[in-house]
Amino acid sequence: MEQTLKGIEDTLQRVLENQEMRFEDLKEALQSLEDSFSQLSQKWNLEILYALFLKSTVGFSGLKKILAINSRTLSDKLKTLKRYGFIERNVETGPPLRVEYSLTTKGRNTVLLALPLLYYSSS
Repeated sequence: MEQTLKGIEDTLQRVLENQEMRFEDLKEALQSLEDSFSQLSQKWNLEILYALFLKSTVGFSGLKKILAINSRTLSDKLKTLKRYGFIERNVETGPPLRVEYSLTTKGRNTVLLALPLLYYSSS
């Protein structure tokens, strides 16, 4: 974990030293992430993203079983994650009508970036 953190710190230092990004630009970028962090810190959102990461594509009932979550909560969380661009909803026309969820590139990258944070917070 220390190696990961050191790599992130070194990369940030190189970016700032090479003037690829000014401090003001970095500050704006971090502020733009606040909504995303706020969403990810809410109950169930990361669990949903990790379930989709591990299973690739999952239907509504599959997510409900995996997470042991009630339908209304799951539906609300999926709508929010879709609105923020973390997941996509694919409808396969019937019969029967089937809805499946999968990660977008943003969702996949978020899961991968959150792994070191989860590891670090648990140690």
